[in-house]
Amino acid sequence: MANEKELIFEARNLTKHFGPTIALNGVDFKVYRGEITGLIGENGSGKSTITSIAAGMQPATSGEMFFMGQPHSPSTMLEGAAAGIGMIVQEQGTVSGISVAQNIFLGNEKKFATGPVVSSKKMNEEAKKALEAIGFVDVDPAMPIDALNMQDRKLVEIAKVIYNDPQMLVVDETTTALSQKGRDIIYDIMKKMRDDNKAVVFISHDLEELMETCDTLTVLRDGNLITTMTKDQMNEDDIKRHMVGREMSGDYYRNDFGGTISDEVVLKADNITTGTGMLMNFSMELHKGEILGVGGLSHCGMHELGRALFGEEKLLEGKVIDMATGDSITSPLTAKQHGYGYVSKDRDKEALVLTESIKDNIMAAGFDKVQKGLFLSPKASKKYVDKQKADLSIKCASILQDVQYLSGGNKQKVVFGKWVGRDCDILILDCPTRGVDIGVKAAMYHLIDEMKKAGKSIVMISEELTELIGMTDRLLILKDGELNGEFMRTPDRSANDLVDAMI
Repeated sequence: MANEKELIFEARNLTKHFGPTIALNGVDFKVYRGEITGLIGENGSGKSTITSIAAGMQPATSGEMFFMGQPHSPSTMLEGAAAGIGMIVQEQGTVSGISVAQNIFLGNEKKFATGPVVSSKKMNEEAKKALEAIGFVDVDPAMPIDALNMQDRKLVEIAKVIYNDPQMLVVDETTTALSQKGRDIIYDIMKKMRDDNKAVVFISHDLEELMETCDTLTVLRDGNLITTMTKDQMNEDDIKRHMVGREMSGDYYRNDFGGTISDEVVLKADNITTGTGMLMNFSMELHKGEILGVGGLSHCGMHELGRALFGEEKLLEGKVIDMATGDSITSPLTAKQHGYGYVSKDRDKEALVLTESIKDNIMAAGFDKVQKGLFLSPKASKKYVDKQKADLSIKCASILQDVQYLSGGNKQKVVFGKWVGRDCDILILDCPTRGVDIGVKAAMYHLIDEMKKAGKSIVMISEELTELIGMTDRLLILKDGELNGEFMRTPDRSANDLVDAMI
């Protein structure tokens, strides 16, 4: 039966090449008013490419687009927004060095100008309305954007896009960067757009989230549109099969239970209080061969804990102690010298140099592994990076490609490979599978499990309860910078137990 809703956006034979890489291969894609259209596919399948072309972020190589019945080919995101398409990007979409209000009205300052003078007061007042419109009320529009954490900066970006009253909203993987509060704001916006007979294109790797939220779901694979299914056709196993082109059944997570944790403590946080005030007199121990989970709601202190364990976070009191040596971990350099690795949640700011190659980013933590005296061995360097590329299925034209041109999930694989390649004894993983597809998640979980079996010790910080339940030996739930629950691994652990400790 044909869709009787009004067509708002259509791509016909859309193609995009990045050098030798075909990101989109003649894709036909339709979006209707009054619907939330899901887009899913493995990393590099073309999801972000098609929506970024629609929004004006980059041009297509060939093909045509129509929006609200008119030919559509925006050359910038401002043009795309003026036409009626708003896009909330996966990565950081705010600009450092200016205020919250200036970010919201970047490019539209003349709205508040009398002659050459821009009224900050009027801009701040209007920015406050924009923030309140999405339910983000506890921020001062005049404050510097850099004073906000990653999640709150994302909410400012959302306020900016919604202020422009788009007819079609693209939400690209944004929920992976948000806590439950932030996710609820996004879900409410998407539902309101649908109810107002507008349209939403929602990109996510979370099958459950897509099946619950979307009216239709389109699957892309290797730049090709594979299928579009309605809500009543959505089935988890079928979606996975369409995504990866093969059957994918069974659990990604560990299936072992009841093992004992070694008595040997390898890392200890002793009454630490962070400069941010997020952790107060906090103590914990990590055992040899243990996967220790850390979870909680936004602002609970879990991300600060990861940074503190790697020497990235300033401590006002207490110590992080490497138990094998008795040394204090006071900086990332000390941590690295003691065999620690750290996968940061905020990969673009803290973990990658976007303008450098995949090879240079992975090698940044591994020079000492391929050094021959005072010199680096080019052959050993290439072998070292090629192994990570193969093990993690990093999709790229070559290892010399700049990281900035990779999809979000492939960037995450580069960060992971940077530390896994070092063969670290202690790994601190902050949201390690954020923004990666199911196939790569399975590979990462397998790698983490193999590292555990090899006697490595892992701290896994995550906002995904199923991941924490499925992968960890012991699980700490933080609330307001304090330990509010500790759970051992059992086959019957439920998310409800954890939620009670989080709230």
